[in-house]
Order: sequence, then structure tokens, then C-alpha cells
Amino acid sequence: MNTNVTTEEVNLEEIFPAGADNVVIADESSKPKNIFSDLSSATPDMSFDTPVKKPVVEETTEAAEAPAAEAAPEEAPVAEASSEDVASIIDDLASENDELESSNETTSTETRGRKKISGISDVFSKLIKDDKIVPFDDDKPLEEYSAKDWEELIQANLEEKANEVRRETPKKFFDALPPELKVAARYVADGGQDLKGLFKTLSHVEESKELSLDKEKDQEKIITEYLSATGYGTQEEIADEIEIWKDLGKLQQQASKFKPKLDKMQEKIVAQKLQEQELKKKQQEKASKEYMSNVYETLKGGTVGDLKVDKKTQSMLFNGLVQPAYPSVNGNNTNLLGHLLEKYQFVEPNYDLITEALWLLSDPNGYKSKIMEKGAQKTVADTVRKLKTEQSNSGGNSLGVDQKERSSKPKRKIQRANNIFKRM
Repeated sequence: MNTNVTTEEVNLEEIFPAGADNVVIADESSKPKNIFSDLSSATPDMSFDTPVKKPVVEETTEAAEAPAAEAAPEEAPVAEASSEDVASIIDDLASENDELESSNETTSTETRGRKKISGISDVFSKLIKDDKIVPFDDDKPLEEYSAKDWEELIQANLEEKANEVRRETPKKFFDALPPELKVAARYVADGGQDLKGLFKTLSHVEESKELSLDKEKDQEKIITEYLSATGYGTQEEIADEIEIWKDLGKLQQQASKFKPKLDKMQEKIVAQKLQEQELKKKQQEKASKEYMSNVYETLKGGTVGDLKVDKKTQSMLFNGLVQPAYPSVNGNNTNLLGHLLEKYQFVEPNYDLITEALWLLSDPNGYKSKIMEKGAQKTVADTVRKLKTEQSNSGGNSLGVDQKERSSKPKRKIQRANNIFKRM
């Protein structure tokens, strides 16, 4: 066999045509199931034209009977789009999208809220006129009320009725109490805590009122209590005076004279006790206001002593000092300061911490000076350590320089002996 090698010109375009008309695309009726399907038959849509409607294929009996393999896919040329057409279509799509969004917003705005209820305004107008419903203080006409407005109006009236019951119930309960319990309730409302002493006084007053002028024993008791309260004399002197009036037959007469005065004196004692407690309450309120004012003035500058604090710390300190929001071990509420003292004493004992707190509260200057002294000692220690480190580094650097200088010094050399056989 002889093999001849020749040179030929080959036109690749004739073998592999690359024109758009020669691209074969799949039939539109056969859609790929997913992105991993046969992509060789799926043709990407490179145009920005509006979606093309699928052609309606009329089925015939022949087409139905024909095998599927004989149905050849139609070739559809891909439309070429210029850059100007693409930009125009994109602008049109953007404008349509904006119109759609604005339409959705308008629809949602119109459908938001609840529809107005017609006819109910007349019913509520009558109820308001009969003082059965309290209207809102705004100027919105009832005819323009929506379902939500009616719901809010009814809810507000229910809450107002409940608040009125809460306000009236204690008053009615107080008015129904006996006089002695009214005094006790007022005493407790003013912050009084000596209930034992109060009830003892009230009991004594009640016993004095129940003393009878027809009984000789009660007559003697009335005279004794009155003369003792007015400082007439000792018990022996009062007893002698009672015996004299008894011999004269004037015991009942004197008891009748002293009884109204004794009752008024006992009432004054109770009134004085209530007045003292009311005065204490006013003093406590005044002290509380002054305390809050002083705490505010202390923190309003954003500093605590010589330390500057941020807004968060400033608010925490103010609320922690003025708000009794924590339960105390004695059953009352206390502020954050008292809460933390009780916490680190009883709940989570930390005696080092509360000892420092006590030291700071009892001797602020001594505690601060000790803290500053400790800080100064730490600063000196840090400075000494840095100096030692720098000195060590400096010594090492100087040693390196000397070695460098010695290494750079030229070494002594010896001349060679002349060789008589050296070629000239």
C-alpha cells in the first residue's frame, strides 16, 4: 500500500453550519420535566418578546395512529433582538411592574380596616343621651364610626364602669364599717403600724362610753379616770375624794358631771393618735419627694462623684434608688440598694462584697484613698517591670553592636613567601 499525503483546503462552515436558521429546537408541546432533563432538546428563549401562545394542534385519526417516533419536531427560528429593542422592552416591563405594585397598594389600602356599620349610630346616640354610654372626647361624628370605632367605644365604657366600681367599693365599704373600724382603717391608710396600741386605745374609749351612771362601781370609775386624766392628784387622794362624795350622797352627781368630759377626752386621744399618724405620713411624703429630688440632682450631670457615667448607668442608678420594686424579707418592698444588701447577706452570701460596701458607706474617704493607693502601687509595679524589660533589651542591643564592630574590624594577614619558580 502506498500512502500519499496531499494538502487540501477544507471549509468548516460547510461541515458545521453555525447560522441561527440551522439551530434545531424542541417542540413546544414537549416541556422538560426539570433542569436535569435532556438539555440538548431544550431551547433557551433569548428574545424579550411577549410569550408566544402555543399553537393549537388539530388531532386527526392519522396522527393518533401514527407512531410517536415518526412525528418530527418542527424547526422554529430564534428571533434576533437588537440592544435598542431589549432596552425598550425592559423599560416597558419595569413600568408595568410599578403600575401593578401601586395597584396592589391601593387595593390593600382600600380593603384595610373594617367597614362602617350603618344604623347603629342612632342607637348609640340615644344611649349617650340617656347617660348610659359615655362618648369619646374627639369631634368625630358617630355616623362616620367604623366597626373598630364602635368596638373601642364599648371597651372603653366597660373599663370605665369597672374603674368606677373599684373606686366606689372601698368608699361604700368604709361607710358601712363601725366607728372604731373606720378609725382603724384611716390609721392604716395613713401608714400606721401600731395596731395593737390603737385597738387598745379604742377599746378603752368604748369601755368608758359604756359606763353606766346608775351603777356605783361605774360612777367611781368615771370619777377616777377623769381626775387621773386631769392630774388632780395621786390615787390615794382621788380615793379619799370619792369617799367624801359618797358620804355626802353626791357620787352620782359628780359622775354625771364628769362623764361627758371624759368621753370627749377619750375621743381627743383617738383623734390625736390619728393626727399624729397623718402628720407622719405627710412628713414621709415630703422626705420621699426630697429624696427623689436629691437623687435626681446628684445624677442629672452624668457624674457620680468624680466618675462620669453613661445614660444607661444613670437611669439604672436613679431607678435603683427611688423605685421600691423589690420584695424585702420583712414583707414590704424595697429599692435595688436594699435588695442587693439582703441578697448578698442572706440569699447569695458574699461577705467580702458587703464588707467593702459597709466600709465605703461608713468611711468613703478612707476607702477611696485605699483604692487609690492600691492603684498607685500597681502602676509603680507596671512601670518597674517595663523599665527592666527595656533595660534588658537595651543591653542586648549594645552587645550586638560591639560584636558587629569587632566582626567588621579587618583581620591580620600573613604574606606568602615568594616562589622562585613562579612564572614571571
